[in-house]
Amino acid sequence: MTEPLWTSRRLPMPETKPEEEFGVLIEGHTYDGIKEYDNPMPKWWLYTFYASIVWGVFYLVGINVGWIDTYEDTLKKENARIDAIVAQAAEASPEITPEYLREAVDSGEYLESGKAAFAAYCASCHGQNGEGLVGPNLTDSSWLHGGSLMDIYTVADQGVLEKAMPAWGAVLKHDGLLGVVSYIDSIRDTNVEGGKEAQGTVYKPE
Repeated sequence: MTEPLWTSRRLPMPETKPEEEFGVLIEGHTYDGIKEYDNPMPKWWLYTFYASIVWGVFYLVGINVGWIDTYEDTLKKENARIDAIVAQAAEASPEITPEYLREAVDSGEYLESGKAAFAAYCASCHGQNGEGLVGPNLTDSSWLHGGSLMDIYTVADQGVLEKAMPAWGAVLKHDGLLGVVSYIDSIRDTNVEGGKEAQGTVYKPE
């Protein structure tokens, strides 16, 4: 007669391994026939653990003594580096003033490049000759946003969003903006044939 499946049986105990495999037997650690051996941790683990302790002590001392930068020290250094970059960029890009624009325009240095930039970026709204299409005529004496060199530069640089005039400063950069201003100044009051009717207020350069 076979025993029911639910009848509990005591499983056979595994054979005891030799001490050479598990280490030295710990005396007095035998419970219910189970023998406990002294198994040391792997050396790589111990070395890693000891190294982390040494690094922790070094880091703690270094933070307090000054060998290692704190977060605040790193932030100060980065801010100083960024300030230096900004200052260098400011020195490379001179301040735009009416006098500076007048000198740049009168030099004629930027006129040819400005003509090319106008054809590439401005002609689609103002016409190839500045006669005006969607945008106003730039060859008469009337101006919607002021006709001084500074006004022209500001409009080209920052745009006029409510009039759908894009800001070209990021595209044209320093030399490109000076070129566009130089070219527009050269075609003012030329009144090209077929130009759009005047808009805005008449401006007469000094």
